[in-house]
Amino acid sequence: MECIFCKIARKEIPTDLIYEDERVVAFNDINPQAPVHVLIIPKNHLTSLLDITQSNADIISHIFLVAKKLAEDMKLNEKGFRIVNNCGKEGGQTVGHLHFHLLGGRSMTWPPG
Repeated sequence: MECIFCKIARKEIPTDLIYEDERVVAFNDINPQAPVHVLIIPKNHLTSLLDITQSNADIISHIFLVAKKLAEDMKLNEKGFRIVNNCGKEGGQTVGHLHFHLLGGRSMTWPPG
């Protein structure tokens, strides 16, 4: 079975993208855990953070710059927000494609889950 996030990135599955550039796309999570719950994914398939190497590590900084821009655009920077990456089954990763959750619009609790 092909990766659903790869299909979203290639626009084979209709999704309302809230951000796109040559390297990443961002869209609202279909099962939001906060008033704002955006997924930011690289267009190139990486299964998880464990696929990051010296040669592709710049994608992480790019994703965080996009997360910062989105947080500012959505005014989340005024009160705060959370960025989450789940890695592996016990880490809570449910889709085998590297992705980061941008969550905001409510107070976050700790521990997260």
